[in-house]
Amino acid sequence: MSLNLGVIGKKMGPVSFSYDRDTVILYALGIGATVEELHLLYEKDLKVFPTFAVVPLMTTLFSFISESGMNLLSVLHAEQKTILHSPIPSSGKLHTWTTCESIYDKGDTGAFANLLCETRDDSGTLLFENKMVVLDRSAGNFGGDKGPKSQKIDPPEGVPPAFRVEQKTSASQAALYRLSGDKNPLHIDPEFAKKAGLERPILHGLCSYGFAARAVIGGLGLREPSRLRSFGVRFINMVYPGDTLITEGWKLEEDRYIIRTTNQDGKVVLGNGLALIDQ
Repeated sequence: MSLNLGVIGKKMGPVSFSYDRDTVILYALGIGATVEELHLLYEKDLKVFPTFAVVPLMTTLFSFISESGMNLLSVLHAEQKTILHSPIPSSGKLHTWTTCESIYDKGDTGAFANLLCETRDDSGTLLFENKMVVLDRSAGNFGGDKGPKSQKIDPPEGVPPAFRVEQKTSASQAALYRLSGDKNPLHIDPEFAKKAGLERPILHGLCSYGFAARAVIGGLGLREPSRLRSFGVRFINMVYPGDTLITEGWKLEEDRYIIRTTNQDGKVVLGNGLALIDQ
């Protein structure tokens, strides 16, 4: 199947998403929250972790993959950035509009689609935006625009991080996280993973993303998770359930930190990370 470039510039939606406090708690468990973070797990004074903003995107994302002609076996999430505009309520109904801003031809690497998702509540208030880059490894060399060179954000050489947080994922982490809506069999089905060229099912990139965001909040000692105003990363290498994630942050400005996450072998799994903290 060839790419459908007619999706470029098309605004899809709205796609509605209803949720309650149990949905919020299940997501927090999926990104590794423990009873030491009771405000994320107990309905009494429950707080919504900021990266919950990715949960309403799943239906829209799979619809885009289908409409664009991308091959699910070859699709990977390449980059993710979440921008928070208003606090996310602990229950309600959300409405998401998704626009494919561009699809770039990166040759043998594949085709990269840049998506902008805007999510509003019933009153029309913009709660958050998500910017996603989706890669189809099999769809490159279609003769399209190669796009601009990507920005590189690296930690400063020789400077120790402001914080370092080590988190162990469980062998069942992907099985738990998928209950928040990302049912891609790549994360649960060994046979599907092998067909996709992987040795075994991998952890969702957005699960690792949530772990890293929790590390930022914990590493900076922030009591209020909503102080994380935006968080963006590039997915560099695969993470497998059971891996250990080590997230480090370097202060760039008063409210900005460069973020990098490695695994237990020192391999960078999340790079080009940037967190904006509300002062």
